Amino acid sequence: MIRRRWFIGASLGLAAMPAAAQERPIRFSVTGSLEQGSLAMGSAPPGSVAALDGRPLRILADGRFAFGFGPNQTAASVVTVRYPDGGGDSKSFTPSVRKYDVQRVNGLPQNTVTPPPEVTARIAREVEEVFLARVSDTPGSDFLSGFDWPAPGRLSGVFGSQRINNGIPGAQHYGVDMAAPTGTPILAPADGTVTLSADHYLSGGITLIDHGQGVSTAYLHQSQRLVKVGDAVRRGQRIGLIGATGRSTGPHLHWAMNWFQTRLDPSRSTRQPSPQPL
Repeated sequence: MIRRRWFIGASLGLAAMPAAAQERPIRFSVTGSLEQGSLAMGSAPPGSVAALDGRPLRILADGRFAFGFGPNQTAASVVTVRYPDGGGDSKSFTPSVRKYDVQRVNGLPQNTVTPPPEVTARIAREVEEVFLARVSDTPGSDFLSGFDWPAPGRLSGVFGSQRINNGIPGAQHYGVDMAAPTGTPILAPADGTVTLSADHYLSGGITLIDHGQGVSTAYLHQSQRLVKVGDAVRRGQRIGLIGATGRSTGPHLHWAMNWFQTRLDPSRSTRQPSPQPL
């Protein structure tokens, strides 16, 4: 709690500094696409501590840290950094607004659009499993080198689109879809540790990989899962096979990314502009 109080107090103190003092160049930087649904990367002098809106952030020994902008966030995020020499800076970052598509998806199994009452408890339990897997705050830095596309295929779904499922308005689509034949290999886009591997009612075969500092990726609708909880995976390792399990009209990979519970667009953190076609 002492650390949290310092950040809250420091943020207020920095905001009250004289204008001339605030005009000096700040000693930390934040990079990335800086738009809704994107992962931001920060860098501060080694030995610094940092916070986001008063919440302490994990920071590597070399001063690097990460945080995410929500898919519909319009308010600024305030980053506060305390330097090892005792000084500090605070700066707000407002994500640029994105315009999301509307996508109509027909042909879904109706029992996945309007699930029967007998599976309600199962779905709630599986949602909780995913939530808990994304709570982990590990000191890893596997996300720092960016992500490769995990599979080839046609882009059949984009992040943030409003879904109309079998004519029924649904939630936003928080992932990128790659349509490819059943059995197409899914490769780990970066190093990490498997924190969830299961068969879920809506997500089908699902795997979740922790990449450190709250950054995680998920892989849905697999026909086969090839890794288990606790496995350390390497970039390019085969982790599963594309399928059409769960709520799906055909074989594809739904690739998702999170910063803790904040939904992110994985396409904004990739090292290539698009997946390679089949």
